Amino acid sequence: MQLQEIKEVIASQREEIEEKFEKTKIIEREIDKERLKGFLKSPNALAILGVRRCGKSILSLQIFKNEKFGYINFDDERIMDFNARDFNKVMEAFYELYGRIEKIILDEPHNITGWELFVNRLRRTKKVIVTGSNSKMLSGELATHLTGRHIDFTLYPFSFREFLEYNDFKMEKYLTTTKIALIKNLLRQYVDQGGFPERYLIGKEMLVSIYFDILEKDIIGRIKIKKRAAFKEMAKYLISNFSSEITFSKLKNILKIKDQHTIKNWIDGLEEAYLVKVIERYSPKLKESIIAPKKAYCIDTGIIRAISFRFSENIGKIMENMVIIELLRRKSYWHGDWEIFYWKDHQGREVDFIVKEDMDVKQLIQVTYASARDEIETREIKALIKASEILHCNNLLIITWDYEDKIKVNKKTIKCVPLWKWLLTYHDQS
Repeated sequence: MQLQEIKEVIASQREEIEEKFEKTKIIEREIDKERLKGFLKSPNALAILGVRRCGKSILSLQIFKNEKFGYINFDDERIMDFNARDFNKVMEAFYELYGRIEKIILDEPHNITGWELFVNRLRRTKKVIVTGSNSKMLSGELATHLTGRHIDFTLYPFSFREFLEYNDFKMEKYLTTTKIALIKNLLRQYVDQGGFPERYLIGKEMLVSIYFDILEKDIIGRIKIKKRAAFKEMAKYLISNFSSEITFSKLKNILKIKDQHTIKNWIDGLEEAYLVKVIERYSPKLKESIIAPKKAYCIDTGIIRAISFRFSENIGKIMENMVIIELLRRKSYWHGDWEIFYWKDHQGREVDFIVKEDMDVKQLIQVTYASARDEIETREIKALIKASEILHCNNLLIITWDYEDKIKVNKKTIKCVPLWKWLLTYHDQS
């Protein structure tokens, strides 16, 4: 590409950004931006990763707010002819447009072959933020050239706390009955709409567009999937059967695919693009954990609502999906040492989530659609107690729809908390 063409694209993108900040409602994400900014003090590149359209670009711009920086988005059809030789022209364009700059944002650079070499060279003298909608860019391309010289951070769609802020709800220390009723109403909207910011502006059809963009641009084209129809069928199956156990062999038979390694590669692709999260069954023996069935969840209930025909069948599974995404969000934002599993014994007793930190099981969590004590099934309580005994953990929690109390069983106390209240819990509270 010619230098002038690149300058025009950069200038146009900057205008689009400024217009978006002026005309669109932008909220501050619940992330310590100063902490992220601190990662750039040494010659590191900061990689902000996450599912497509979850707000990575806005967050990177907020980090450099009120500072001079260069920004270019490579997910732009106007630079489809861009190649590795043109990276130097990007810096020339920045200098001509903005003068000498020390801060650079490269949005979705992994679309260009050889991008990681440019980042490696750039981070030695500049503060560089890169964004990406595929985790492979860190585990593969970027890690190869920036060994020990990059910090990664995974951003998620809006949390319920951010959703409330977007809807101008002001939290107070003591909530009135009216305020609680409003929170519950907003929770129902959040369940239905999910956390993608553009869903609130454009509607459900935006989520359908995001879903197919993820499949086509972030997975099929990237890992060169030949059986596109079968892959899309599998993706829809997993989205429709959210919060359920899966095995590669079962999926292989359903899709009539000969090799279950193909299924594994496809699911890896969905995970790398952050559309699906697969949770392993907990076992102190690594081999047992690997071979046991896994549970698959979707990144966002709004996408489930837009894609799945089974959305309204089981609100309990919807709640379970919301809880795992919130746990993963808390792990990324505040508790990097957490590991999340589910638990099941040979008698079929199951606990939805285990939160493990270092060598200790920190918390056991059940999720149930209950609004009264008698709606909590005995088997859920028994499974929680059994897991507590085996895993030596007494921090027991049942997340309900609208029931709050403490249940005492076998000298153990189980805390019951409504979903809305748990979602609003501060990250440093258990």
